[in-house]
Amino acid sequence: MVVIRKLWNNLHYFMALPAILLFGLFFIYPLMQGIGISLTDSNGISAPSFIGLQNFVDFFHDARAKRDVYNTVFFAIGSAPLLNIFGFLYALILDRPFKGKGFVRAVVYLPAVISPLIMGYIWYFILQPDRGFLDHLLASLHLGSSGDWLGNANSALMVLVFINVWQFVGMTMIIYLAGLQSIPKELYEASEIDGAGYAKSLWYITIPMVVQSIKINVVTNIIGSLSVFEVIIALTDGGPGYSTESLSIYILRMLYGSFTGYSTAVAMVLFAMIIIPVFIFMRYINKKEFEM
Repeated sequence: MVVIRKLWNNLHYFMALPAILLFGLFFIYPLMQGIGISLTDSNGISAPSFIGLQNFVDFFHDARAKRDVYNTVFFAIGSAPLLNIFGFLYALILDRPFKGKGFVRAVVYLPAVISPLIMGYIWYFILQPDRGFLDHLLASLHLGSSGDWLGNANSALMVLVFINVWQFVGMTMIIYLAGLQSIPKELYEASEIDGAGYAKSLWYITIPMVVQSIKINVVTNIIGSLSVFEVIIALTDGGPGYSTESLSIYILRMLYGSFTGYSTAVAMVLFAMIIIPVFIFMRYINKKEFEM
């Protein structure tokens, strides 16, 4: 009886066992295996040899890899903040009662349900110089040509950021809307009685109450922006040259080039680039949430 009672009292630990096993099988084991491969000269065919940190040294001396790091970080710094800012603004606007609210929400959210690869090809046909939809539209209005936005190294990355924000702002908006609709209306009524204006209610009620939505959106947008792949493949294929190539694309091309060990090392670098800002943000937001 004593043994049964102890098992019953500790049953909640056993309930976590399936999740722990799945986490170990599909995350910890592949991660450990990836770290092991990154320390070899594996080409995916012949038997690998241990070379230590040489792949990482080669990565930090590779000019193309440095450019890809810059492109990836630029894309993330451009996309993640804009997605959260505009997603929150859309949510604030579309949380208000007005006729046709459901239709507007659907229109804003619709691009997010389309594959980024397909969306990239759609924008490719829109932005093609001389024969794209945008050029035809400008020509019909006698406004000249739009120019080669994707063929210009200075503008291509900014166009990619714009398209990514335009496509996924609806997804960010939906999560913020869910947070806004969970706020008790009594809080706003009490603040109105106390004479607080809209700005103060927003700062002291709305933002603290949607902190969970902020966590979800910031983390998912950081991960999505730093691992960008499809939209770049569809629109520029990393060009012109390597001016828009991201680390995800670089990893794939090194893997197809039979540099398995090196590509795995780059994947480890990308993993660190993703996990470090997420960890820093979660530490910061949890501390701020506690202070609130």
